[in-house]
Parts: sequence; structure tokens; C-alpha cells
Amino acid sequence: MVQIPTTYLNDGTEVPMIGLGTANLKGFQGVNAIKSAINIGYRLLDTAYNYENEGAVGRAIKESAVSRKELFVTSKLPGRYHQYDQAIQTIQESLYRADLDYYDLYLIHWPNPNQDRYVEAWQALLDAKKWGLIRSAGVCNFLPEHLTRLKEETGVLPSINQVELHPYFNQNEQRQWHEQNGVMTQSWSPLALNKDLLDHEIIRLLAEKYHRTGAQIVLRWHYQLNSISIPRSSNPKRQLENISIFDFELMEEDMELINNMTLVDGRMNNLNPAEYEEF
Repeated sequence: MVQIPTTYLNDGTEVPMIGLGTANLKGFQGVNAIKSAINIGYRLLDTAYNYENEGAVGRAIKESAVSRKELFVTSKLPGRYHQYDQAIQTIQESLYRADLDYYDLYLIHWPNPNQDRYVEAWQALLDAKKWGLIRSAGVCNFLPEHLTRLKEETGVLPSINQVELHPYFNQNEQRQWHEQNGVMTQSWSPLALNKDLLDHEIIRLLAEKYHRTGAQIVLRWHYQLNSISIPRSSNPKRQLENISIFDFELMEEDMELINNMTLVDGRMNNLNPAEYEEF
């Protein structure tokens, strides 16, 4: 079983450096896929209220041979429930769906700036942490301007900001802001699968050079950027490959080759947090 390195968040919570994205892993097949990942060595499981699979994640945890305390489970607050009382109820409902007593991390899924209630939602997460419903509070897709406002109005920055991050969109400025302010970066869609990233010439050449899969090259790049990645796979072979990245290191010039693949706006589906409103 692969041992995954961990890091510590700004609130002292320990978190694995790679985990399993679970979007679309539902029902019986989803439970089996998540159990497979746990058996292989995954300890971080990332779900969301809007994925409609918190129940499958909870069932997989119950049926696995690994104790709850060894796992790091994340879920996310949807955009329609940013109002304080609704946010509290949604966190409670998330726990009921998964049949868990607490989440290790709960995130605001999108800032929804036009709605402009993300500070209110953030206060709900901070209170849920005080009450023991969650161990750590974070956000997704928040730009520096949104993070700054959280700090100014509540005095507390998130422990994690989960953002779209892959070689076509390396988020250099955002990552620098995180590092300067003690916020951990987490990468969603780390393999940019709908952009044929793994067929890119640079990735293929590096895979040959290091005798690795393209996915392993990209996930190692995330790790060396000090970003927690959450690749999704239901295939046990690929699940194992995706976490078998801690026995080699990319040379600095190869890191730069991948960094230079970034595009001016390499976002997939044009999901710009300054404008996008999640339901």
C-alpha cells in the first residue's frame, strides 16, 4: 500500500498531499470505486453537496477496513445556500447524508460574487468549526480579492483554496498569493482530462524520460508545486498509478517545461470565479 505524504494547514490540521475526487462516483459502483481507493491507500476523499454522492462516500467509509479517524473527508457548500441559516442546515444535512459525525474539511464551492453572500457563508463555516461539525474550513475558486475580503470582515483566512489548476492553467499568481498568506492550494481537475493534456508532446516526452505514465508526470508536478491534487478515477489500476508518484522527482528544467504550457486563460469551460454563479 502506498504511503501518501501529508502537510499541515494554517489551523494545524494534517492533510494528505493527494486524494480521490469523487464527482460522478454514485450508487453501488461509486461505493465500490471509493472502497477500492481506500484499500489502495487513499485517505483524502473529496465530495460535495452538489455531487449528490455524499451517501456513497459515507457508505464506502463504513464498509472499508480503515477507521474513520484515519480518513480526511471533504464536502462543499453549494451556491444556493450561502445565507447563514441555510448554510448551517446544509452542513448538517451533508453530515446526515454521509452518516458522519464531522467533516475534516468543508468548503464554500464557489464565491458567487453577484449574489454577494460568501462572507455570510464563511461565517457559517467558522461557527460550524467551533461546534465540531467540521475540523477545518476552506473555500473553492476564490480569487485573491474574495480571500482578502474574508480576512478583512471575519479576521480568518481559509485553510485551503481549491482551484482549477493544471498545466494549461498553472495559477502562478494565485499560488503565490496563497503561499504569502498561509493558504494551502488544492488542485481540482488536476489532469485537465477534457483538454487531452496527457497526449501533449511535452507530457509524452517526460513520461518516456522518467518511465512513468503521463498522469504520474502531471500529478508529480502538482506535488512539487506544493498543491494537493484530487484526481478522479474508478479504475483500481489507475487509482494506484495516480498515487505512485513519491519515488521519483522531476528535474527543475522539466518542471519549467510543464509550467510554460500554461495559457493566458486555460480554464476549462470558461469557469471564471469573478462571474460564474453556481446553483
